[in-house]
Amino acid sequence: MDLDLRKVRYFVAVAERLHFSRAAEELLIAQPALSRQIRALEKDLGTALFVRDSHGVELTAAGRQLLDDAGPLLAAADAARRRVDRAARGDGTLVVGFRAGITVTGAVRAFAVSHPGTRVEVRRVEWDDQADAVRDGRVDLAFVRLPVTGPGLDVRPLYREPRMAALPAAHPLAARDAVTRADLGAQAEILHLCTDPEPGGAPPLSAVRTVEEKLEYVAAGRGVTYLPLSATLLYRRPDVVYRPVADLPPDEVALATAAGRASRLAEAFAATALRTIVPPGAALPVLQEPAGDDGGQPGPAGDDGPTDRVAVTRS
Repeated sequence: MDLDLRKVRYFVAVAERLHFSRAAEELLIAQPALSRQIRALEKDLGTALFVRDSHGVELTAAGRQLLDDAGPLLAAADAARRRVDRAARGDGTLVVGFRAGITVTGAVRAFAVSHPGTRVEVRRVEWDDQADAVRDGRVDLAFVRLPVTGPGLDVRPLYREPRMAALPAAHPLAARDAVTRADLGAQAEILHLCTDPEPGGAPPLSAVRTVEEKLEYVAAGRGVTYLPLSATLLYRRPDVVYRPVADLPPDEVALATAAGRASRLAEAFAATALRTIVPPGAALPVLQEPAGDDGGQPGPAGDDGPTDRVAVTRS
């Protein structure tokens, strides 16, 4: 029995709100029609998805399982629709994602020389959607900052760059030429909620997600945060200063494509980027050994420093 994706979307709307009337308003359909669609889905699946009584609406065990599975299912369907639509338009457009501070201009210009008939669009992504943007087809490939989480990506390391501490201009540590993590921990609240999660670490605790938002917190004296060198070169303001952090691991920049289904144009652009990308400032060019059989993310370069090979790892 094939699942009707429209019914699944209706189910998700109800499951997320646990309220048929509110879900119907969001979906712009009448509540009786929504109820019929849910009953039809339950009949298709042969099980109840909701418990309805005078106290409200609750998910059954089967409903909770379907809600867990529905997100990836609908995202995959949306991604397929985007790829089909793009294929129907021909090889005329390529969408490239990038994180703040990563300059993609050189790769775009070089690609335009070898593919003059292709229009390249660039789209900024953030730490919390950089992987999903590639997986669900919003972008064809993306310049990301590691770590990226979840399966379905081919990740090609590009370079490493130092991370800097962003401090309020009046902060006592702003007078120093460089600081350590211990200095910062002793003198100020570290705004971990405003930083990308460390590998294996806890996710951020706030909706703060952009560089601009991070710097507003810093300038207001709420604490300090860490930014890649390239971002500090881009975001200059009189009420924030940047200082090197001697013992902070570097930021790692990589190129991510959809594993096993990247388009011919995406692969061509990736090859161009690997040839032409210029690390910012004191960044350390590349390139790391392949990950082990466990498919994990590439780690820091070894004691021998960068290699002269480009490794593709699959997450």
